[in-house]
Amino acid sequence: MTVATVNGTRLFYKVSGAGEVPLVLVHGSWGSHHNWDRVVPGLAGSFRVLTYDRRGHSESERPPAQGSIREDVADLAALIEHLGLGPAWVAGNSLGASITLRLAGERSDLLRGVIAHEPTLFSLLANDSSVAPMLDEVGKRIGAVVERIASGDHAGAAEQFVETVALGPGTWAQLPPDLQQTFITNAPTFLDEARDPEQLAFDLAWIRTFYRPSLLTTGDQSPPTFAPVVARVADVLPNASVVTFPGAGHIPHTTHPEAYVEAIMAFIRNNPT
Repeated sequence: MTVATVNGTRLFYKVSGAGEVPLVLVHGSWGSHHNWDRVVPGLAGSFRVLTYDRRGHSESERPPAQGSIREDVADLAALIEHLGLGPAWVAGNSLGASITLRLAGERSDLLRGVIAHEPTLFSLLANDSSVAPMLDEVGKRIGAVVERIASGDHAGAAEQFVETVALGPGTWAQLPPDLQQTFITNAPTFLDEARDPEQLAFDLAWIRTFYRPSLLTTGDQSPPTFAPVVARVADVLPNASVVTFPGAGHIPHTTHPEAYVEAIMAFIRNNPT
């Protein structure tokens, strides 16, 4: 077990591959570094790949106080510096993508470029009446999950999130037992994230001057709230490309690992730094 203490918090991390170019992978809510297990082998032959458990998740420390996305961004920056990996490519999924884009706005010196799949920046859609009903429904479903976690039913909340928010009815039983346990273990941190008033907030002005290469991805089977978020982010990034994964949803690195690896490899190959 490899642990680094950054910002006063112990973070578990793993480095794979011996390539000269660093690539950092940032997981989303409920997850861990294992979320990337299906793509690390395909990336480690070309990159020095860093995966880690964000604070409060799995093998990393869970501080007792209310957390914030600001701390996650600071942790990511500090971990890159601690391991001497900057400037690095950074790829994030879901809330991990939001963290990645915030880092682009705050510490561009640490980055060669960013890869973000469906960031959860729903505040960007606040004035879009076409998606308001969908966002309201998602908010209600997440609210019900949050109440269940707060009541102490972590297993029930994890199953409810997977089936009503993330992947769809009947999918919980299809998950491997170890992945189910990861969801259950990290339920309290999802509650903490939900209570962070800045979790979904983002100011597009933060990234208007991020001139390094940016790849934004989405799945054509994902909930329809993500595509307009990706479009708004792509509109302001000066050097952005957008890729849609056919047949994939919110976690292509798990469901379509070969396509995900190829997209990253092609993008970095076409944008040498």
